[in-house]
Order: sequence, then C-alpha cells, then structure tokens
Amino acid sequence: MTAYETPLKDRVPLGQKAAFGTGNLVVNLLPGALGVFQFFLLTAFGIDPFLAGLLGGLPRLLDALTDPIMGYITDNTKSRFGRRRPYIFIGAILSGVMFALLWQLNPDNSQMYNFWYFLILSFIFIIANTIFATPYIGLGYEMTPDYNERTRLMASAQIFGQVAWMIVPWFWVLIANPDLFETQADGVRRLSMVVGGICMILGILPALLCKEVNQENLTNRDDLTLKNISKNFKSLLKNMVQIFKNIPFVRLCGATFLVFNGFQLVASFSYFIILFYMFNGNYGDAGTWPAWFSTVSALCTAFLIIPIITWMSNRWGKRNAFIISTFISIIGYALKWWGFSPGNPWLMFMPVPLMVFGIGGLFTLMMSMTADVCDLDELKNGMPRKEGTFGAIYWWMVKLGQALALVLGGLVLKLVGFDQNAAIQTAETLTHLRLADILIPAVTAGLAILVMWKYDLTEARAREIKDVLVKRRGEL
Repeated sequence: MTAYETPLKDRVPLGQKAAFGTGNLVVNLLPGALGVFQFFLLTAFGIDPFLAGLLGGLPRLLDALTDPIMGYITDNTKSRFGRRRPYIFIGAILSGVMFALLWQLNPDNSQMYNFWYFLILSFIFIIANTIFATPYIGLGYEMTPDYNERTRLMASAQIFGQVAWMIVPWFWVLIANPDLFETQADGVRRLSMVVGGICMILGILPALLCKEVNQENLTNRDDLTLKNISKNFKSLLKNMVQIFKNIPFVRLCGATFLVFNGFQLVASFSYFIILFYMFNGNYGDAGTWPAWFSTVSALCTAFLIIPIITWMSNRWGKRNAFIISTFISIIGYALKWWGFSPGNPWLMFMPVPLMVFGIGGLFTLMMSMTADVCDLDELKNGMPRKEGTFGAIYWWMVKLGQALALVLGGLVLKLVGFDQNAAIQTAETLTHLRLADILIPAVTAGLAILVMWKYDLTEARAREIKDVLVKRRGEL
C-alpha cells in the first residue's frame, strides 16, 4: 500500500461527499425511471411500438449535441457563484419539473397528440437534464486534486447512485399494482411526480453544499457572449480535438464503452431467462424474482464491491484495480450458467457478487481516472481547465453505448429465436439466450482489459503532474 497520506486540505469532507452522492443518485434515478416508464407508453397509453421507439431514440440525438456544448459553457462560465453550481441548481429544478410533466399523458387523447406531447417535452427534459448533469460531473472532477481522494469521492458517489437501482426495479411492481393505482396510466402519472420531486430536492444539494475549485487560479477562459458565438464554436471544436488526442482518455472511453455496452446489451436477458427458463413462462410463479435479482445486484455493488474496489485502487493503483475487477466479473458471468437453475431459484444470486465487480469497478475507477486525465490535459494544453467537456464526452460515450445496446439487444433476441408472442420458448432458444447472456459481456469485458493494459497514467505520474501544475499556477 502507498505510504502517501492525503493532505488535509485535499480531503473532501464527509458532508460534501454525501451531497455530491445525492447528485449521483439523481443522475441514475432519472434515466432508470425513464426506462421503466417508457414501457408503459405501449401498455398504458396505447402508443404504437414503432412510435414508442422513435420517442426513445430521437431525444438521444439532441442529447449528443447538447452535452459537449454544455460542457464548454460550464468550463468557461465566470460567475461569483462558480462555474458549476448555478447550472446544477437550476438544472435540478428544471429536470424534476419536466420529468413529472413529461408523463402527464392521458390514454383518452389521440395517439398522435400523445406522441407529439411526449416528444416535445422529451426534448425540453433532455436540455434540462444536460444543464444539471454535465456541470455536476465536472464538479466531481475538480473537488479534490488528490489521486486517492478522487477514488474515495467517486466511490461514495457510486454507492448513492446504486440506491437508484435498488428502487427502480420496483416501479414495475408499484405501477401494475391495482391496490395502489386504479390504472397503469394513473400509476405512471402519480409516480412520475414523486420521482420528479425527489430529484429536485436531492439534485440541488451539490449546488448548495459542495465547493468548487478556486476560480482565481482559472485563466484563459473564453467570453461567452452572442457576439463571440462563432469564436466560441471554433474554440469548442479545438477543445474536442485536443481531448481526443489525449490517449489515456481515449482508453478510458473505449474500455467504458465495451464494459458498459456489453452489460447493457444483455441487461434485460436475465428477466427473460428467469421467466421463461426458470419458471417456464409463468408470470405468477416468477413473481418478484426479477426485481429482487436487480435489487440484490445493486446492494452487493454498493455495500460490498465498491468498498473492495476502493481498497484495491489505493493498494495497487486504478489501472490494476480495473483489470482485476473486470476479470473477476468475467468469472461471475460464467457462473450464471449454473446460477440460473429451474430447480433452485435462490442460486441466481450466487454469481452476483462476482459479476457486479465489472460495473461496480467501472464508474468508480473511470470517473476517478478521468479527473487525473484532466490534469494531464492542463499540463499539455494549459488553461482553461476542461472538466465539463471531458465529462460531457465521456458520458456521451456511455449514452452511445446505451443507444446501441437497445438496438443490438433486440437483434440478439431475434437471432437466438426469441418469440415475444410465445408463452413458452423452445429449449434451443433458451440455450442460445443463456449463452448470449454470458458470452457477450464476458467478451466485451475481456476486450476492455486489453484496451486498458497499456494505460500509463500511474499514481506516481499523477503526483508529478499535480506538483508541476501547482508550481505553474503559483499556488502554495
């Protein structure tokens, strides 16, 4: 273990870690709830499946444009309240309000009315969420300059984020419960207001309680005015070119895309395997087992895996911790072959502690390493600091992976012979589905290990860069 001890001035107080963590809960809860609620566009509001697909995909095109723009804006903002916190505060309120309004649909309206209502408000919601999430991510990268404290900060944030995934699977159960809501449509409308309100309250806490980096040391920021809009756009493009020349960062993006896309691509397969393989297509017998599988996975990630990965990172470095945790996840994926057992449903939880090393390690370590990469960028390219733009591009890669997973996941289901209209799937289909559920994330995880094998931004190198930057800025 490193003998280096984090200086007191570089430590993030527990209260600020908790406040930053509540923001990460919102970052996970909004898309998680959105994914569940969109299923009810078909069943509760009667939207055609093709139109529902457009409602899920078209807003993502806007998302790809707004993220880097918002990253550039927050990096160059000059305000007595800071570069990040004003946007986080306003964005949290707008995100919560727009999420609730988004789902105030009525099944009695015409299909096209509901389509256009949802599409237009989705665009506004995407913009509101970008105003919140992009500065929030940038804030996390700059809250501490210390190599190990960054990992501890991101670990605590990921623990809060996993709470969202303990809750989200139960939205299916709540909305469909006739004892709680008269109709599914009523359940979606009312639950969306609860989710929106929670996200507003929790989302503003990082803006109120977290501290930003000292703005006196931030130089060379662009003037954000309408007069300079053409110049600003050219500067944004220049920044993006510099970022994509940053090889360590490209490795982080590539590894994240592989691990997360592989995981997301088969995320729904567990539900199908539990239902059709373990319970022979009987929804009543399957009951809440799928929800418990997701909840237990999140519990293991939050309270077992993330603390272990933080310890591994402090002892062996972030790159090695990523490689080890990703390899362990491959073993976990393989164990799913025996874990999903029709004879004993409890065995489904057996591979979970190993399997979730992949996702648990991914964002804890990658977010921490991206903060290190921001220092490397300042060393090579000078001011301004680009945490917002780095965060925007990194999460754009995550969202790209999500979008591809939605498309490719359906394609894989078709290739294995899955019949959505059949109450019972063939034995051949279920065998192929189980193999895909194991092989796809295992292969992408293996490729991610190869991508990160030559990642060379070590703890020693990160500390050297930090010392040079402190001297260059004239800081004490």
